[in-house]
Amino acid sequence: MTQGRIFVLLVFAVGAVGAAVDGAIFYVRLLYVGALLLFVAWLMSFFALRGIKVERTSRVQRGSVGDIFDENFEIQNTSLIPKLWLEVANESTIPRTTGSRVLTMILAKQKRLYTARTWLTSRGGYSLGPTRITSGDPFGIFRVTRVYPASKKLVVLPLQFPINQFLSPPGMLPGGKAIQRKSIDITPHAAGVREYVPGDPMKRIHWPTSIRRERLMVKEFEQDPQAEVWLFLDMHLGVHVSKLTETHDAPPVDDLLLLRRQKIKLPPSTLEYSISITASLAHYFLAQRRSVGLVTASEREYTIIPAERSNRQEVKILEALAFVQAESTYTLPSLVTAQMGQLPRGSSAILVTPMVWPELLLGVDSLQRRNLRPVVVLLMAQSFGGRTSNEELAQSLAARNVPVCRVYCDSDLTETLSSFTFNTFSQEHVWRAPVLSHLT
Repeated sequence: MTQGRIFVLLVFAVGAVGAAVDGAIFYVRLLYVGALLLFVAWLMSFFALRGIKVERTSRVQRGSVGDIFDENFEIQNTSLIPKLWLEVANESTIPRTTGSRVLTMILAKQKRLYTARTWLTSRGGYSLGPTRITSGDPFGIFRVTRVYPASKKLVVLPLQFPINQFLSPPGMLPGGKAIQRKSIDITPHAAGVREYVPGDPMKRIHWPTSIRRERLMVKEFEQDPQAEVWLFLDMHLGVHVSKLTETHDAPPVDDLLLLRRQKIKLPPSTLEYSISITASLAHYFLAQRRSVGLVTASEREYTIIPAERSNRQEVKILEALAFVQAESTYTLPSLVTAQMGQLPRGSSAILVTPMVWPELLLGVDSLQRRNLRPVVVLLMAQSFGGRTSNEELAQSLAARNVPVCRVYCDSDLTETLSSFTFNTFSQEHVWRAPVLSHLT
């Protein structure tokens, strides 16, 4: 198109200069031809995008890091004028997005369909658009552009790693003494019966009592405190570190990539490792029918997802983890202090942090004094490019009989988390209740 533009402008310029200097009929005709070509080019560009409709559809609006996201583009020419060329630019905020194309010769009342596949490499929320359509005349002199705004969003959930088994200290074992708190779920601890109200599930009806009292009665249950697992994710703006690495473009999404399903590698950042670990642990314990809750913090407020064991709980936790950033002013010990009063006795608290400060010991001591069972997943900050080592902090935690799972940069999280079992911990330490004599 550059050559066509130069040719038309050269014809017009030579005709204009020749007609002004010489006045010969040849230059006058050349001037007319150049002017006519410019007018035709402008007229074609004027109608270039008339009657063009763009529609983007996808089967899902939620994916996970490592998935292939399929999006269908439909370009329709509803006018009676053929379109010589269209440039479709996908300006979505998804990293390394695909979908940009150049389409030629779209006839009247014709549609063009194609599918764009994008390899999802980063968690977060992304708009599916806008879409910029550019066209013009065949000489490339005039260009017109129209932007179609985004109407949908895609939520990319954090990368999860399969965990075969994980440490199960006493606070995580099933059974135990029920507490006096009603539960909407069926637990091993029946608290009594009450009269049926509309909406109660039929499986909770206690038929012997209903027959005896001649009205429907349903069973009530109490929660089992030892079934609750609370995940504390450290999002303090001063604790996370990362290595500086070169960025590499994602490979093109072709049939071979779809077959191989390449494993995606986490960036060398304690933030992304912490989020993936928390997401993996939430999936593991919910699959074990545990009641799981999440505690973290955003820039100015706490983010608390109450403990549940329902099917939708994992979705709520993963969606929260998809958007969190290390921008909070609340330290992990302050999160523990603020929430531990709401945790039933005997619950388990898993602290995921790369903290190097000894203040973490205060939060752990507070949990132990309330008969809560802390477990620390400690990301070794120095291996991620941090200046300070937290190996001494890990030893201090182990001296308090707190299980510590050390996570190093570039380690296999599936192997690291699955190998951290109660037997592994008990080889060096014996689990015992903390000594609280100084409180009496």
